[in-house]
Amino acid sequence: MRLFLLITTTLFLATAAAAQDKNDFNPIQTGVNSLSIAPDARGASLGDLGAATEPDANSQFWNPSKYAFAYSRAGVSLSYTPWLRSLVNDIFLANLSGYWKIGRDDNQAFSATLRYFSLGEVTTGSEITGSAQTVNPYEMSFDVGYSRKLSERYSMGVVLRYIYSDLGFGSASASGDLATGASAFSADISGYYTSYPVVGRNECQFAWGFDISNIGTKVSYNHGDDPAFLPTNLRIGAAFTYPLADYHNLTIGLDANKLLVPARPRESDYDAATPEGQRAYLEALEKWETMSPISGIFKSFSDAPGGFSEELKEITWSLGAEYAYNQQFFLRAGYFYETPMKGNRQYFGIGAGFALNILRIDASYMLATARTSPLDQTLRFTLTFDMDGLRDLFSRR
Repeated sequence: MRLFLLITTTLFLATAAAAQDKNDFNPIQTGVNSLSIAPDARGASLGDLGAATEPDANSQFWNPSKYAFAYSRAGVSLSYTPWLRSLVNDIFLANLSGYWKIGRDDNQAFSATLRYFSLGEVTTGSEITGSAQTVNPYEMSFDVGYSRKLSERYSMGVVLRYIYSDLGFGSASASGDLATGASAFSADISGYYTSYPVVGRNECQFAWGFDISNIGTKVSYNHGDDPAFLPTNLRIGAAFTYPLADYHNLTIGLDANKLLVPARPRESDYDAATPEGQRAYLEALEKWETMSPISGIFKSFSDAPGGFSEELKEITWSLGAEYAYNQQFFLRAGYFYETPMKGNRQYFGIGAGFALNILRIDASYMLATARTSPLDQTLRFTLTFDMDGLRDLFSRR
């Protein structure tokens, strides 16, 4: 498990370099952390926001129920993200997403996503003893979704996902067997509501949405030993679009996220100097390790030692704005905040996009505000193809 622990620490806990007080630092520990990485440039440039923004081909990650309100009949998107480039140069996330609206009433859609997260080449063992080997750990997932309008303003969606993670290749389990790749299954459920209030003389758009993602089995790399929770997440957000003038729109959005995973018990919260305190800690740790994912979801709302005020610290916030000219040129900016005791991910996102009849190109850039953050200067690129525009192009020939 040495390789697995190294990779997990690099991916997630490295962002907490600025959290100096170890007594308060207690991030939520999960497996397959790459499932939480924003795949597309648009959402990332808004500060990792997307629960209630306008539907696009990458809505599967943010809120799949938005597909039912998509304007185009179909779309496909390809995104590429070089990850942690301030530390290494061969880690990346590739994401392929698409949707297709069905039925004459234009009120339902199928969608799918394929994600591949490569951790590059990792050398294990010792070159001195001749036991060194180079492995290529990776994580991937494939999911399919269905969304449908339940009324003129409200839709819901469901997603089923298969997850495969190969991070512990070559390490030994407690039984002496080599660790193998881990598989898991999960599901998402989401909802999206949109309305068109009139402010002054302008017709605006207000939307809100929610997405509960990665509700599923635990993942284990050791033949059932040391299972880890999937990053089950609750995302709630709202967005408001105001027309500044003809062809000029401004959208402001806010998202709140909470991992629906119980925090691992800390030995520092118990009196380790007494046998009773040590026993209480071991009992709490065993209960956490054997807890079912569904029980963990409910436990995640009441597991903080400090009560409700500590639970609020587990929420991350995303605030972003998008300026659009004629739905062809876009400027975006946003901010993501996570408290230092839960990971200290704090960064600005900026980006731009340009759309033609059949193609949209988006790019984003991340500027970390937390010191020594490995997420600083992260780039994302997204290409989106509008199938309606492509069909119209060929029909004119």
